[in-house]
Amino acid sequence: MRILDGFGKRIGLAMAGGRNPWGKGPGKGSGDGGDGSGGESPGEGGDTPPTGDSDNKPGNKPKGPKNPWLPPGVTGAGPRRSANIEDIFKNRGPEGPRRTGGPGGPNFRFPQRPGGGSWLPFAVIGLVAIGLLTTSVHLIEAQEKAVVKTLGNYTRTLDPGLNFSAPFPIETVDVEDVQGVRALRIPGSSESAKLILTGDQNLVDLSYIVRWNIKSLENFKFSLVEPIETVAEVAEAAMRAEVAEKTLDETFSGQGRAEIELDVRQRMQLALDAYNSGIQVIGVEIDKADPPAEVVDAFRDVSVAEQNADASRNQARGYAQQVLAQAQGEAEAFDEVYEEYRLAPEVTRRRLYYETMERVLSQTDTTVVENEGVTTYLPLPEVRRRSNTAAPAATPPAQPAQPQGESQ
Repeated sequence: MRILDGFGKRIGLAMAGGRNPWGKGPGKGSGDGGDGSGGESPGEGGDTPPTGDSDNKPGNKPKGPKNPWLPPGVTGAGPRRSANIEDIFKNRGPEGPRRTGGPGGPNFRFPQRPGGGSWLPFAVIGLVAIGLLTTSVHLIEAQEKAVVKTLGNYTRTLDPGLNFSAPFPIETVDVEDVQGVRALRIPGSSESAKLILTGDQNLVDLSYIVRWNIKSLENFKFSLVEPIETVAEVAEAAMRAEVAEKTLDETFSGQGRAEIELDVRQRMQLALDAYNSGIQVIGVEIDKADPPAEVVDAFRDVSVAEQNADASRNQARGYAQQVLAQAQGEAEAFDEVYEEYRLAPEVTRRRLYYETMERVLSQTDTTVVENEGVTTYLPLPEVRRRSNTAAPAATPPAQPAQPQGESQ
């Protein structure tokens, strides 16, 4: 748009003043329509192009109009020529006409030192030094270790502290946390259920958590392609092998689950050590042990029936133990009485008779007298019982109070 604006201004100037802004080209007459003069005389609209070297000398005023295509500051340089597309775009960029001397111009120069030298070499050297320093000095934390690879091959392991290595890309350093405990949940969030077959041919839905850390960083980095996937697969294989040796009740009980967790950890550690994985299994925790979702209602009914049966069995066992203990006590008491009877049969016989009669007669109010002339005793317990029964009946009910002034 700026180029078209320039053309419009020049053409408008020529039409208003009758002068050709580009002058008359060599070999063309005044009647040429290309000069825009409209057939005017050379003195008015067309100028004779300057000839000779005297026009270019300093102090001489150039003849004819100024050439608009010359660089700024140049006043006339040789004969006139027609406009060229290269002249139009020579000093223009995407953002418009270029400036001279600015950061984006053609004459931009890097800042110079006081002595006249350039700062560019020092800037390049500083950037290279910073890059070498950041890739050569490594601060390893207390719970971390790092492996060093020289041109892609493992060379050594860096311990915690300040360590140095060759700059990148000669040596690369990979830092890992070796003491932090990592948890792996099986099954993951994307899986719905993990059904495992027990030893008594039942299915159980198990979810568990494996906690592990790194004990050998070089083996962890270079012995396994996918360490986390390897831990998950080894844990699943160990869990299936262990649950296959247990019954369903043992899987659900607390003691059985503790045994399964311990045995699974040992199985996993043996397998991972055989792979030289550099992984240490800290523990396995069973998070959930439920029947499959399709039969969970029936399983609960069976579980309730089993609990009721267990309660009934326990009650029967308690009653049997109570009766047995009572029988054993009576047998021991009879043995003691028999020993006394053997020592004094008559005395023991009379004592047993008196004790039996006392126990029987204490529970009845009837007295039977066989011989005549026997005065009956006063039945004090019976008299007391009858008096207590008759006392509430003899007491009249309380009369309600009558208001004052009412006649009797």
